[in-house]
Amino acid sequence: MDTFDYIILGAGSAGCVLANRLSENPNNKVLLIEAGGKDTYPWIHIPVGYYKTMHNPKTDWCYKTEPDETMEGVSIPYPRGKTLGGSSSINGLLYIRGQEEDYNVWRQLGNTGWGWNDVLPYFIKAENQERGENEFHGVGGPLSVSDIRVKLPILDVFRNAAKEAGIPSVKDFNTGDNFGCGYFQVTEKNGLRCSTAVGYLNPVKHRKNLKIETNCHVEKINFEGKKATSVSYWKKDKSFNVKSNKEIILSAGSIGSTQLLQVSGIGEASKLKQLGIDVINDLVGVGKNLQDHLMFRPVYRVKNIKTLNKKINSIFGKLMIGMEYVFLRKGPMTMGASQLCAFAKSDSSRATPNLQFHVQPVSMDKLGASDLHDFDAFTPTVANIRPTSRGEINISSKDSREYPKIKMNYLSTDDDRKVAADGLRLARRIVMETEEFKQYEPEEHRPGIHLKDDEELVKASSHFAQTIFHPVGTCKMGNDENSVVNDQLKVHGIENLRVIDASIMPNITSGNTNAPTIMIAEKGADMILGK
Repeated sequence: MDTFDYIILGAGSAGCVLANRLSENPNNKVLLIEAGGKDTYPWIHIPVGYYKTMHNPKTDWCYKTEPDETMEGVSIPYPRGKTLGGSSSINGLLYIRGQEEDYNVWRQLGNTGWGWNDVLPYFIKAENQERGENEFHGVGGPLSVSDIRVKLPILDVFRNAAKEAGIPSVKDFNTGDNFGCGYFQVTEKNGLRCSTAVGYLNPVKHRKNLKIETNCHVEKINFEGKKATSVSYWKKDKSFNVKSNKEIILSAGSIGSTQLLQVSGIGEASKLKQLGIDVINDLVGVGKNLQDHLMFRPVYRVKNIKTLNKKINSIFGKLMIGMEYVFLRKGPMTMGASQLCAFAKSDSSRATPNLQFHVQPVSMDKLGASDLHDFDAFTPTVANIRPTSRGEINISSKDSREYPKIKMNYLSTDDDRKVAADGLRLARRIVMETEEFKQYEPEEHRPGIHLKDDEELVKASSHFAQTIFHPVGTCKMGNDENSVVNDQLKVHGIENLRVIDASIMPNITSGNTNAPTIMIAEKGADMILGK
């Protein structure tokens, strides 16, 4: 049996960071195991390629949520990266850290060392900021962060209209206070995606003390008593076992890390016993506390101003877009999932913003699954960034190759339904009631201006709601009965086992979750190394 000091399960947003940092010391022997393949698929590296990588079994696990009764029985495709870089190789590239308050709440919950002032140095450490260095940003880190390389007049119109509606214009969303409207920054360098595989793993993949195994599916973690000692995995239908001298680290994400804990015997004992799994530790919180950002996608038609719909729909337009990218590394092919962002309050009683808009200069019936509309329109998607609904993930088999059940319970609280309705109304107010938009004669294509009542607005909008792909929280950090790891990210009651990925978040951050996940990995690496 091969022996390593550290075995990392999952080469995603967190795992690649850990592989880099733990192998910096040549005396540490590190193994990184990834279920997907190498990140050689060309569309991974072209920013707009997320349209080609999501829902593609080459690069995506292609999960699907269980139907939600609170969302008209809707079941949602749930992309998760299955390649080196994980979801950082297929995501929308948006760089948002969240609010200062998010992390201070983590600290107030008993997680020492996780306040804003504690985590900010790790955001800075990770970053290679195109705008340069200041008190909030760093240069020289592995993760390239840049300004977007395409702008369209319709986006400036929305920004001006948002200002008219009381949402100020801002340039930097990543100083701890993200209230306002402005352009996203993206994890790109020179018009190419900077995943954690590109930024962290590729520069160090030839280290003699780092072994990277792709196309390997982890079967389970093995224990001696309460001590994690080895990992069993399959590669090309052959079974392998590897031993750890120091620690095994789960970085398979909120779905994968949860599943591997459960099949390995850590979780709610009664459920595990029903599946014939020997219980190592009865931790009822494993798989609970699932949180995500659900976005609603209203569509507004406009006149007298162009969006990208017609350009992308035409052969000539596609040709021009392609040439702009090939020769200039600019234009629509450099686009992340959105270009313009706004953080706002659903009502004035909120102390900090609880809504996030992703404003896109395109529109379609169903994201990623239908053609763009043949008329000029745009999509100011809106999401509740601090949802109170909680879902859960449960395995249905002791075989880790069988997908777990993902029950989101979106919109299962009155507050979430109220915020959803208020968010849709705010979008309507910005577009339909401001002077800025009047000359463009906006028309609400969906959900429809005739929908006034909260419940009918949410009900109609549920049919075109989508996840922003931000699952967190299923291996919650804390010290209460539902927590899974402590503030050192060690699994409660187990030796030599940590979880380091988005699943440890006690509460979801107020915005996109990739940057916080990378921060968690940077901080987690220092914890392991005793820094």
